Amino acid sequence: MMEAGLSFFVGIIGNVISVLVFLSPIGTFRRIVKHKSTEDFQSLPYVCTLLNSSLWTYYGMSKPGGLLVATVNGFGIFVEAVYVALFLVYAPRNTRVKTGILVGILDVGFVAAAIAVTQLALEGETRIGAIGLMGSGLNIIMYGSPLAAMKTVVRTKRVEYMPFSLSFFLFLNGGIWAFYAFLVHDFFLGVPNGIGFLLGTAQLLLYAIYKNAKPSNHSATLEGLMEQGWQKEPLVSPLQ
Repeated sequence: MMEAGLSFFVGIIGNVISVLVFLSPIGTFRRIVKHKSTEDFQSLPYVCTLLNSSLWTYYGMSKPGGLLVATVNGFGIFVEAVYVALFLVYAPRNTRVKTGILVGILDVGFVAAAIAVTQLALEGETRIGAIGLMGSGLNIIMYGSPLAAMKTVVRTKRVEYMPFSLSFFLFLNGGIWAFYAFLVHDFFLGVPNGIGFLLGTAQLLLYAIYKNAKPSNHSATLEGLMEQGWQKEPLVSPLQ
């Protein structure tokens, strides 16, 4: 009983943190709406996070005791759908077409296929395991996306490539959900979030090492690289 109460409390904290992560790109979209242009921002992170949230909502709805996972990712579906819709409104025509194709393939086609196959061909724990495996695989890929930014920080000795707040939330979010997964004995939640926690820890260590370091010669291209790097929002999954 005590363990169940602790896991619920930890899950609530995880939900709060995940909501903050889902809302973190609001500044980006304020800029997009204000300028009526998506500029150099990319839609792929939001399309992928919408896919991720959809899979984990389905997982939470399928698994007994998965209410906390389902509710926060259901909120994620709403938020990411708004982001994608704004992107479709303000992106140039070619980018809008590409984004629409991605949404159709990933957020509609793939999710519909995943639900249909698991509902028709699988049942019980096998179905839950298949959904969890898909979600975990996508999570690991998304959690691994900041590795390029970490490499850039080491090469240029500039932490601007790796915003502290995003690194901190990656650390915090991965840690709290890995702990929750440990409490409820959920392997599919634990592995990707454990990886996210380790990557977040590594990013915070890099930040501490290089925040006062003398910039390398690569810093002359800082502004241009930032526009093509982390300003586009990395593929970091808010939860799972």
